[in-house]
Amino acid sequence: MNISTLLKKYGLSPKKGLGQNFLADAHHLQKIVEAAGLTPADTVLEIGPGPGTLTRLLVEAAGQVIAVELDAAMVHLLRTEYGHLPNLTVVQADILQTRMQELLPDAARPYKVVANLPYYITSAAIRHLLESTPRPQRVVVTIQKEVAQRIVAQPGQMSLLAVSVQFYGAPVLVHQIPAGAFYPPPKVDSAVVRIDVFPQPVVETAAPEAFFRVVKAGFSQKRKQLKNTLAAGLHLPGAEVTSALRTAGIEPSRRAQTLSLEEWGRLAAALNAGS
Repeated sequence: MNISTLLKKYGLSPKKGLGQNFLADAHHLQKIVEAAGLTPADTVLEIGPGPGTLTRLLVEAAGQVIAVELDAAMVHLLRTEYGHLPNLTVVQADILQTRMQELLPDAARPYKVVANLPYYITSAAIRHLLESTPRPQRVVVTIQKEVAQRIVAQPGQMSLLAVSVQFYGAPVLVHQIPAGAFYPPPKVDSAVVRIDVFPQPVVETAAPEAFFRVVKAGFSQKRKQLKNTLAAGLHLPGAEVTSALRTAGIEPSRRAQTLSLEEWGRLAAALNAGS
């Protein structure tokens, strides 16, 4: 049964306000499952399952699937169509307002996240997952292609989003999906990103909040030189910022997008040591 027919069976249609563009193409769905590298021992958290096109494949590949869906009508569809599957649990919840401990039957057991994320919650959802306790082992998300490219950027094209993700894990763009593979088709193409999450953040810091305070200040006016953006964003004297940059081995005239994670770590340590 195709997506259109399944939705009609329940008197449903995609809700634009919830970013409902459902992946309908079997080839691309299989690529997502392959990217997750699932085994029967895995627990999978699926976000935004919609009518369950990906859910069915996840249930076949993993030991346990917890599907979190905001839309009550889709929850009814999922429970009616797939409620007989012993290794599937459907939860109605807003993932952005839900702690991982509330969803996982065993919070000490590793888990993976697989999701076709609504575009409008992409950054917030990824940040929520990577900052959660416990953090997932791996995150595989289908997102807007342009955002995917920003996440996997290297020094020279870095952004606040790239630093925020790469602080917690190693992202790789593993597959591209044309808009026509979705129902209804969105206006832009998508891509699948796999993030292998580090046991500990790649930058050693006692306070991630202090690290990101520096990073956010640095990217607040990314076309300007770091010595100026940091002084303005952190409300510090220019001389103090310049001194911290030199201590970190960074030329004060550089711009935020050119720094590596390691350089951000040294810079944050130098600035926070002086505060």
